[in-house]
Amino acid sequence: DDLRKIWRFEFMGEVGVDAGGLAREWFQLVTEQIFDPDNGLWLSGDGNQMNMRINPASEVSCPEDHLVYFRFLGRVMGKALFDQRLVSGHMTRHMYKHMLGWPVTFADLELVDEEYYQQLKKITEMDPSQVEFLCLDFTTQEDVLGVKKTVELIPDGANVEVTTDNLPEYLEACLKYRMLDRTKPQMTELLLGFFDVIPEPLLTVFDFQELELLMCGLPTIDVDDWMANTNYTGDYEQKRASHKVVRWFWDIVRDDFDHEMRARLLQFVTATSGVPSRGF
Repeated sequence: DDLRKIWRFEFMGEVGVDAGGLAREWFQLVTEQIFDPDNGLWLSGDGNQMNMRINPASEVSCPEDHLVYFRFLGRVMGKALFDQRLVSGHMTRHMYKHMLGWPVTFADLELVDEEYYQQLKKITEMDPSQVEFLCLDFTTQEDVLGVKKTVELIPDGANVEVTTDNLPEYLEACLKYRMLDRTKPQMTELLLGFFDVIPEPLLTVFDFQELELLMCGLPTIDVDDWMANTNYTGDYEQKRASHKVVRWFWDIVRDDFDHEMRARLLQFVTATSGVPSRGF
């Protein structure tokens, strides 16, 4: 298959021999452009600008070929992984789970749409007997360039009221729509392109955190910058970095953790190993 052959790169108007550097630069430049939110295919995450998620309205930006770009990106990502190159885009956690065939959880929704996640979470914390008074049905509102439309989460969802009994089904339908159905055509093309290069069974040895590190590499983390921009709550809110336990924590991160351990800690805290271009 041509996608698994050795590729040689040559930049127009530039003289150079591809001994690895040109290939590395090509993958970086191409993925930077495709993941750039200004191009309309991807959006930055709500809580972290490094968490890229598919733009549900990508068809508006590229009406004729937006799905072609997602198939192309999938192949580029697969080829980069196959050739041990890095890509310049950290996707949201549930994207890596889709690639691995892992189940998506309710907690993953917070990284995609924090406001919507909080709204659903409040419903789960309500007195069950009060759910019916919310006057909800199995629909959701979608905003596309300022135009609102109603989307039915199940067949004839507009005529199905949310009750205490069917609340779990409602929450599952909301999660499925936001995390899959809303961007299903784009996701399908991305995965098809990726699996054109990387056979799906080969990924079973990785978890989603390992897959992100393999595809995006280990970041260069400025521990001092990280420490200066950390928010503290609970017992540590008043003393912050001067608290004895906090000092112990940062001493361990700085002196005992290697690059991989710091990247995994960053993944645990922010759901991505990506460091913002302007620092924390």
